[in-house]
Formats: sequence, structure tokens, C-alpha cells
Amino acid sequence: MRTVVQVAPYYPPHLGGIEQVVQHLAEQLSADHDVHVVTSNVRGAAPVPAAVKSPADSSSNAVSVHRHRAIEVAHTVVAPGLPVSLLRAPSSAVIHVHVPHALLPEQVALAAGLRGQRYVVHFHGDDGASGAFGRRVLPVYKRVVFARVLRAAAGVVVLNATQAALVQDAYGVRPERVFIVPNGVGPEYYRPAPTRPPEPGELKLLFVGRLNVQKNVARLLDAISLTRQPVHLTIVGDGELRAPLTAQARRLGLSTGPRPRVRFTGSLYETDLVQAYHHADALVLSSDREGMPLVALEAMAAALPVIATDVAGNTELLHDTGVLTPPNARDLAHAIDRLATDTTLRHNLALQSADAATAYSWTNVTNHIKNIYTHIYGPDTATALARPTGATL
Repeated sequence: MRTVVQVAPYYPPHLGGIEQVVQHLAEQLSADHDVHVVTSNVRGAAPVPAAVKSPADSSSNAVSVHRHRAIEVAHTVVAPGLPVSLLRAPSSAVIHVHVPHALLPEQVALAAGLRGQRYVVHFHGDDGASGAFGRRVLPVYKRVVFARVLRAAAGVVVLNATQAALVQDAYGVRPERVFIVPNGVGPEYYRPAPTRPPEPGELKLLFVGRLNVQKNVARLLDAISLTRQPVHLTIVGDGELRAPLTAQARRLGLSTGPRPRVRFTGSLYETDLVQAYHHADALVLSSDREGMPLVALEAMAAALPVIATDVAGNTELLHDTGVLTPPNARDLAHAIDRLATDTTLRHNLALQSADAATAYSWTNVTNHIKNIYTHIYGPDTATALARPTGATL
């Protein structure tokens, strides 16, 4: 049995695509490995219903979760005690850190360097700067600090070929250390593809995601205001931009009147989130950039057409499955109107989504990750024999 330490800035009940990836990997790996998650105690601003199962600080589904006290500074988690867990891990443990957030990968690299230990970086995306200070500092940080962390890693996991080229060209990672592993989707999201085109009528659009700058829901609201066909948009998620976005929807007349065109639900969980996909006609993403959008995979598993901006992350996943548009409100509105009027197109896209989604099960993804561990650390049996007894995080 191998000890695996998954390191991430956030973990459920904090919401987000990366958090879900870490949770799924941890729970899948725990079937035959000793899995620990080392993270912060930041749980997000949105309250979590008591009925929702959230990982405890001790264990959940055989996964030990260690939450360190932390604060957020400029969207960056600062958890001074986190390296202590890394230093307490068995010297033979797999250390698997999830980025794009700054500071955490440096803590992992420092702790690993002190012990002569190897680590794996899971590169979920290349985040852009927010604010004038970030635009000055972030390029220097990436070039001087983050690049060294990536080059020192025993393996860098990326989501697609574009990211593989990025970490090699921009950060100098050797090609033999780069491994492409897509995100996955849970079995609860899958449903059969439709057997016939839908009846004409109002198009029920769904957006799922964090309400932040990267997702650019403001662009989506502008697009809805420009559509000519009957369209209703449900926005699932929460975040720092919820208040200005709800104000924008009111200002555009989208969320007022007897038949509002836009509805904000806040965060949805488990069965409620699955049902949101099953009640929709299509998913829409208005992002400025993505790694590999987990919500698009969930929508594809639910046999939904996907409309998305033609930006990094969306392009690689959806180039032959969804409808890609230039990242502006007018083109996005045109794509929405087209899908609203062309039921044959909607049916064909639903079939393509359902077919493509079969390749993204978490079982397949976890098997890829296990193979990477074996490639870097050797077979499980050798690792188990080398592991010191009595080590605790």
C-alpha cells in the first residue's frame, strides 16, 4: 500500500472544479492506497447545507483530511502550518500538489527539497493576474519562482496538449516529465442520449461555476440581453461577483417582471446539482480561460449540448463536440439563438456530448494517475517495503 499526500489550497465543502478533482482522486485512490489530503481550513463564503456530506477533518471515505489554519491574501491561501504535515509524511510518500495558486507549490518544493523527496505537480491552468499589482508581480513570479518549482518536479500532470506545450516552452519542463491526464466526471451525471430532436420552445440554458472574473458571467448576461429567441438562463454558483452580477441582471431587465429570463440559484449540491443538468437543454460557458472545465464534462455526461467561448481549455475539450464562439457578447448571443432555433443541431450535439463523455470516467483518470506514480516512484510493493513505520502527518 502506497502513502499518497494530495496537497491543495481548498477542499470541499469549498466549491470549485479543482476541489472536486482533488476529492475524486483522493477517494478513488483510497481504495488501495493510504491517502491524505493536506489543505487549508478556508471553506468559502457560501453556507453548506447540513444534509451535504463534507469531508471531516479526520477522515471521510478512508481519506484523511488535514486542514491548516489559513487566511486569503489577494486570492492566495496563506497557511503557515501546512509544511509541517509534509515534513511528517513518510519519506517514500507520493507528494501530489495541485496548482495554479501561488505559494502552495513553493511550500511543497521547499519541504521536499529539505528531505530529498520527489513531488508531482498537477497543473490545472495558468491563472492570469487580477489588479495592477498582480499584473506587475505575477509575470516575475512565474518566470523566477514557479518555473523552478515545475522544473524540479519529478512529474507535471497537465490536462491537454496545449498545456503540455506551455509548461515545456514557457517554464522549461523536460518533455519526459510531462503527463497528459484529463479531468473526469462522476457516474451520477451520466444519462442516456436523446433518441429524437427536442420539440421547439424556450431554450433552458444552464451556467455552473464560481462567480469570479475568470468565468466572465457579465459577458453572458450581456449576451442574454442580445438574444432574439425565447431563452431562460439558470446561473448555479456563488462567488465574490454575485452582487454586481445580480445588479447587472436587474439593470438589463433580465431578472425582473412576471417572466424573468435569468435566475440565480446560488450553490447547488449533490442531487440538486445533478438535477439542474438533467432539467437543462444546454450548458453555456463564457469564460476568459479554463484548464479543463469540469462542468462541461458533467454536461456532456448528461447529454447536453455545450456552448462555450473559444478560449484555452474550452477549445481543446469542445473543438469537435460543442459550439465555440469568439469571447464577446454578440457572438455568444448569436450562438445561443442558433441553438434555440435549430433543434436538429441540438440533438446532434447532445449525441456527440454523450459519446465523448464515455472517455472521462474517474476510474480511467485515476488509473492514469496510478501509472504516473508507478513510473516515478516504482511499484507499490517496493514503496511499501521502503516506507518507515509509525509515520503520521
